[in-house]
Amino acid sequence: MTEFTVDLRPKTERIKAGKALRKKAPRSSHAVWKPPADRLDPIAVLRANSRGRLKELLPLRWGRMLASPFGFLRGAAAVMAADLAPTPVSGLLVQAGGDSHLANFGGFATPERHLVFDINDFDETLPAPWEWDLKRLAASVVVAGRHAGIGDKAAGGSAQAAVRSYREMMARLAGMRTLDEWYVRLDLETPIDVSRDTVERRLSAEAEKARRRTLFHAFPKFMEMSEGAPRIKDDPPLIYHFKARGGVEVDARGFLHRFRKTLAPETRVLFDRFRLVDVAMKVVGVGSVGTRCAVALLLAESDDPLFLQIKEARRSVLEPFAGKSPYSNQGERVVRGQRLMQSASDIFLGWSRDAKGRDYYCRQLRDMKVSLVLDRISAAGLTDYAGWCGRALARAHARSGDAATLTGYLGDNSVFDHALAKFAVAYADQTERDFEALKKAVKAGRLQASVGAGR
Repeated sequence: MTEFTVDLRPKTERIKAGKALRKKAPRSSHAVWKPPADRLDPIAVLRANSRGRLKELLPLRWGRMLASPFGFLRGAAAVMAADLAPTPVSGLLVQAGGDSHLANFGGFATPERHLVFDINDFDETLPAPWEWDLKRLAASVVVAGRHAGIGDKAAGGSAQAAVRSYREMMARLAGMRTLDEWYVRLDLETPIDVSRDTVERRLSAEAEKARRRTLFHAFPKFMEMSEGAPRIKDDPPLIYHFKARGGVEVDARGFLHRFRKTLAPETRVLFDRFRLVDVAMKVVGVGSVGTRCAVALLLAESDDPLFLQIKEARRSVLEPFAGKSPYSNQGERVVRGQRLMQSASDIFLGWSRDAKGRDYYCRQLRDMKVSLVLDRISAAGLTDYAGWCGRALARAHARSGDAATLTGYLGDNSVFDHALAKFAVAYADQTERDFEALKKAVKAGRLQASVGAGR
């Protein structure tokens, strides 16, 4: 694990130290986004980021990014990382998510089967400036808002709400005792006023549905009998077996044996009760399309399954700007970062390496996941949801960063909130220009896109 510097001075002194950092990077300076004259061609960045991916799946990646500017943003973490690198920063580092857009937040079950709201994607995690995560979140709010038909004023207001919630949550955390701060989580099980049409109400409703989306309930949907043996159902091009597509081979048993060693000893006892039955490729997300992602079916009994998601872990898009990970296995980088940032992580979260030297991380598949459809969200709903995401991001950053120093920098007024809202609108404009560039690249034949193959 990366060693973060711990400031042991009294909290009042750390708040003053944070405030002093405004001289280096005034809060208002974060408002500016203007593409530099030597800005890298976004299509070239995306093509470079696609090297080493499965070529036959790249058209699906471009197709999903062409669905909307928000789809483009989801797949363009590498582009935004390069854009954020020269922007002003306070100098405070945290364990950053690296890809903290709206769709990478949601609900899931803790090991105690308690539903919480948190960040749920850590493919790009790396120690980096906290501002980069917050700027990506704010920009994604505006891009998503525009896609949902919300005007710029309302979308910018929602982005400001995300930043305000981050700032206020950080101040709340700074006022807590250390252990109390560490144990904070965003609960999805607290009773809410069901008479009000709020995001909280919708999240609560989705949480109830999530209780029915356990591995047991997913089993019949993903499994079929073939020659008397259970098998993962093919659904090409999204789910397919290795031999059927020819190019990807994984020594599954050896792979899982190496994965087992990364689990806690008590979890190994549980894991050993299951036997491997089948492994198939499974295309997921937008930014991950083309990377090697699979699902493994393990059984304890014929109706007692464990589904593991296996995802290739490549170098973080932040690495060229924030420095290399201390971990030789990129899967370990993801797992260590996730365990540090999340309030509770899957007990089966671990990492491995295949016979060809590629790194992966593993976790349970679809374990009581909670998410909202953003395409048709209202302005009020977007503001509420952005607030949830801002609070979740602050809680995650406070695990590795110092909440008091961050609070000193952020202040107790809206100066920083307004600045990032302006940045978010300006970067949303940039995203739309880059989206048009992708369209032109496909039209010109520089890239081949496949659309309509699901998400």
